[in-house]
Amino acid sequence: MKLTEGETAMLEFERSWWTEPGPKDSAINEQLEMSTTRYYELLNELIDRPEAEAHDPLVVRRLRRMRDRRRRSRSEHVGATSEEHS
Repeated sequence: MKLTEGETAMLEFERSWWTEPGPKDSAINEQLEMSTTRYYELLNELIDRPEAEAHDPLVVRRLRRMRDRRRRSRSEHVGATSEEHS
């Protein structure tokens, strides 16, 4: 399945959003015309698709690594919290 224009725009945004002035949330709203919550929902689905990795492998792999780190951190935090309450 081919990437849509919107999906391609999301990957391009992730490649260079940090070069823009202002917060990322504002740039998402202004440039992609969607809420930050919706953006991250779609982005997380997008980076699991082979077409996204084929389009921009460096960005997709970086986003996957960041997502995996956040997940590990959350699960470690949850584990530590439940141990404290035991």
